[in-house]
Parts: sequence; C-alpha cells; structure tokens
Amino acid sequence: MSPDPPIVLSVIVPSYDDAVLLRGCLRALAGQTRQPDELIVVDNGSHDDTAAVAQEFGATVVVEPQRGVLHATTAGFDAASGSILGRLDADSRPAPDWAARVVRRFDADPTLGGLTGTGEFYGRGPVWRFIGRYVYLGGYFLTMRLVLGRLPLFGSNFALRREVWQELRPRLHLDDPRAHDDLDITAVLSPETGVDFDHGLRVRVSARPFDDFAGFRRRATWAFHMLAVNLREIGWGHRIITCARGRRMRRRSRSGG
Repeated sequence: MSPDPPIVLSVIVPSYDDAVLLRGCLRALAGQTRQPDELIVVDNGSHDDTAAVAQEFGATVVVEPQRGVLHATTAGFDAASGSILGRLDADSRPAPDWAARVVRRFDADPTLGGLTGTGEFYGRGPVWRFIGRYVYLGGYFLTMRLVLGRLPLFGSNFALRREVWQELRPRLHLDDPRAHDDLDITAVLSPETGVDFDHGLRVRVSARPFDDFAGFRRRATWAFHMLAVNLREIGWGHRIITCARGRRMRRRSRSGG
C-alpha cells in the first residue's frame, strides 16, 4: 500500500485596507518553524498598500472586489492548492510553531476535518485583553457550541481539509451581505465533520474590536443574524442530535470500532 501523500499547507489571509497589520502577520508567518507551502493574501478591494505588502513577502495576491469577509475567504480558499487550508486575519500573529502544529494535527488524525484555537489579544490594556479572551471569545465558543451543537471555528485561527471545504462551499450564504465566514462555515459543516480545539494553537489578535461600541454592536448583530438564518434552515434540535451522532461516529472510527 502506497503511503499517504505529504500534507500541503496553504495559508489564506483576507485583508481590507490592513497593510500595516498585514505586514506583522506575514512577518510572523515568515518566522515559522515549518513554512507554509503556499501563502495567499486576498485583497478585498483595498485602497492602501495591501497588495504591495503581500508581494513583498512572496504571497500570491487574489483580488476579490466584492466586499465582505465571507467572499474574501471563499476566494482565497478556492484559489488555494493545498490539502490543508489555514485561515488567519491580517491582524493575526501566529506563534512560531503554528503552521507545524496544524500540519502535525491533521497528519496524525485522518478523522480531523477542522482545527481551531482561541486568540490572545494585543493592544489596549490588560483589563480589555482579559475581557477579550475570556468573555468575548469565551462567550463566542460557549454560545455557538450550545446553539449549533458543535465546536465553532474562530476566524483568526483555524484550518480545514480541502475536501471539507469543497463539500460545504455550496451551502454558504454568499448572497447575504451580513454573513461572517467562521460562523457561516461552522453552521453549514456536515455533522460528520470532526472539528477539534487545540489549546496550543496560539495566535495573538488585535484588540481593535473594542475600539468603539458601534463596531462591536455590528459584529454582534451580524452574528445573531447569521444564527437566525442558519437555524431557520436546520432547527436547533435537529442540529444537536445529528452533531452528537457525528461525534459518536468519529469516536468509533478513531477506535477502529
């Protein structure tokens, strides 16, 4: 029996007028202990030097003029050639072992379809950083798990197998201007898709969501909107039951049962 082909990691970074922060993200990726095999920056209609910064670091620039992070992520994932598709934001600062850890986790577990971690905030003061990690992100992971019946992906720090992306893509709400990529992808994942949380998958993210109340409120409003859209299509009870069944199937597969 021939061995499995080596994992090819593509990392996708959407950016809209984020050239300054993007430089920090790409610098962190350049310092990885295991370099990504492909680096894609999606220029989502920027007016700044986003494309030039991406090219400076040897990234492939994909232009997606239709605004919106779901459109940008979709364009980047569609253009990627890797067997594993990693996703960071322009303000993400992945730890030096981030790419190596992603590859190692997927290589070790064929039942793993998606991998995510949380974020440690930088900027602002220690109180806001604490609130960001344990209230804002902690609340996101808890609420989405209760409502959707499964572990959610965090947009600044996740990865998917290519075949998982190809399977879920037709169900994304690309026609909805308020769709956010991590929440929508989580909601349309097949119940059988195994998603793990890795505490060691470390990424620092900007505390700018707390810069103004209007921006924070917009994010929260869009999140509840997307929950409502997806729950109208597949109800809460059905999601809870099918996702629990999917987890049992995965446990049996991993144990050889």
